[in-house]
Amino acid sequence: MKIFAMVRAELARLTSTAMSRIALIALLLVPVVYGGLYLWANQDPYAGLDRVPVALVVADTGAEKDGAPENYGDEVATQLVADADFEWHRVSAAKAHSGVTDSIYDFSVTIPADFSTAIVSAAGDSPHRATITLATNDTTGYLASTIGTQAAKSIRAAIVTKVNRQAADGFLLGLSDVRSSLVKATDGAGEVTDGAASAATGAEDLVSGAEQLSIGAHDLSSGLGTLNEATGTLATGAGQVDAGAASVAQGTGKVADATTSVAAGADRLATGTDQVATGAASLAAAQSALSGAVAGAGQSTADAASALLTARRSIAAQLDSDGLTPAQIDSVLATLDAPGARIDTAGTVLQSAGAQIDQLVAAGDQVSAGARASATGAATLADGAHETQVGAGQAADGANQTAAGAHTLATGAADVHTGAATAAEGGAKLDTGTAALNTGAGDLRTGLADLATGAATLRDGLQSGVDEIPASDPESRALQGTTIADPVDLNTAAVTSAGTYGAGLAPFFISLAGWIGIYALFLIVKPVSRRAITALHSPVKITLAGWLTPGLLGMVQMAVLFAIVAGALGFTVHNPGGTYAMMGLAALTFAAIILALNVWLGSVGQFIGLVLMVVQLVTAGGTFPWQTLPFPLDWLHHIMPMSYAVDGIRQLMYGGTPATAWADAGVLVLWLVGALVLTLVGVIRMTHFRTLRDLRPSLIG
Repeated sequence: MKIFAMVRAELARLTSTAMSRIALIALLLVPVVYGGLYLWANQDPYAGLDRVPVALVVADTGAEKDGAPENYGDEVATQLVADADFEWHRVSAAKAHSGVTDSIYDFSVTIPADFSTAIVSAAGDSPHRATITLATNDTTGYLASTIGTQAAKSIRAAIVTKVNRQAADGFLLGLSDVRSSLVKATDGAGEVTDGAASAATGAEDLVSGAEQLSIGAHDLSSGLGTLNEATGTLATGAGQVDAGAASVAQGTGKVADATTSVAAGADRLATGTDQVATGAASLAAAQSALSGAVAGAGQSTADAASALLTARRSIAAQLDSDGLTPAQIDSVLATLDAPGARIDTAGTVLQSAGAQIDQLVAAGDQVSAGARASATGAATLADGAHETQVGAGQAADGANQTAAGAHTLATGAADVHTGAATAAEGGAKLDTGTAALNTGAGDLRTGLADLATGAATLRDGLQSGVDEIPASDPESRALQGTTIADPVDLNTAAVTSAGTYGAGLAPFFISLAGWIGIYALFLIVKPVSRRAITALHSPVKITLAGWLTPGLLGMVQMAVLFAIVAGALGFTVHNPGGTYAMMGLAALTFAAIILALNVWLGSVGQFIGLVLMVVQLVTAGGTFPWQTLPFPLDWLHHIMPMSYAVDGIRQLMYGGTPATAWADAGVLVLWLVGALVLTLVGVIRMTHFRTLRDLRPSLIG
């Protein structure tokens, strides 16, 4: 008997009656119903989350931010309801608790009363974190609790992003204002630096002028000292002249009374008048020198006063251009006003002294003229005694005039000496004041230089601060705020993609449905033909026929399930032909394995097939990664055939690596060949040990 003849005979047996046909169709639909219904129910469960009832409790009382009321809790709740990711129900805390307890709501989210207060506290003295409370009830469903936890994390992330965005916007706006203020401060510091540099230059001029003024004041003080000494000498000489003139007047009076002593008196008079003439000449020279010195001192004083006034005006103008206040300018100029006043006083004194000296000069001229007249008279007296009476009278008059002039000279010389002493004292004070002015001007120069250096440092520091803060506009600040609030974006670069949750589970449930379908078929399909064994047909043909019957029916099951997956459910299949081929190979492999178990162990082998299904259910890695399996289930993953069926279908269905799919197919082929070889050995054994039971028909083989 040929292989396909034995297959047709088995199929004819399975379809011989109506009940057998119904049984066959029902068993053929087992994997379709199992896999199709499960994948349909879980096709995209996340798309139906908007039908999951969730309680939302908003107890937030709000807070005040920047003088305006703010209620973040209400904003969050409004946004959640608008997004409609879940079926949100805004209820009271009591209703939410009872609803979660009674499984009316899958979970609840509570926004507490201090939610807004906690959020705005970040800008205050006692910042603390806001809290959202998630309440779950695993009796409603563990996955519901898991989804609730993920939803709460998403809500928290959205709130954090929102708060961070507002905080970043405020920070960036404040930073922009700081930069604008720094720019203004930098400009002001630049102006101060320029003004300080100009003031430093003016201070250099002031120091130079103050040095010259100090030197001139010192020279003036020295000259006034000399003038004081000279006027002292003049006053002494004028006193002597006054006494001599009085004596002359007395002598000439005696001459007028006694002509007998004219000759002798004339001799003495000649001698005296010569002395008077000499003294008058000395007096005139001293007066001329004194007049010149006083005039020079007056001119120096006037020049010094003019220079000081010019420097004062220059400094005042410079300080005003530098932006100093009038009070500050007056404070600086007060240092110059005291020496200026002293210079003005000295000039006044020198002018007064000059006027008095001019009077002395005039009186000296009178004295000199009188002395000359006396000398002439004495000579005349000596030449002619007959003119003695007249000459004596003239001499007496001249002596009286001389005495009066000498008295005037003595009085003026004393006044000049007093004025010269006052001028000398003022000159000394002027010298001291100008020295102080010179020192102050030096300090001012040093201070202005330090000011210029400090202002330049301040300007450069402010400019560095400006350069460190990037310029921004509202658009760039908005972009920066968004980036700061959510700095990391997740860019998913999937090598392959299942598309939906159901498509992600499809390879696992297709493989599991294939095993269940083959297992169910062996409830009515005979593993091998007992009659063929009794007839001593070829063990190879018997083995292949026993394998092809459930194998071909399994491929029919996979074809219908593939149509459900790719057609009715609409899952994307990148390689339809390869995917179905892998599904068919899995069905053929599973058929060979269960066939071997039935050939060797009979009904016990059928039961072991069920046990293997359970083992592969947990080791195939269809839901969670196989690396999460505990020992020894993890190494069973690398042995069981369903693991490779699941992986091969994934590679072909999602557009994965063909080489990996070929490797998975190779492992399945090894299982298939190994199971067929084991079955062949069992069939060969059965041909040597036959009983009457082998001829008895059996529903389950």
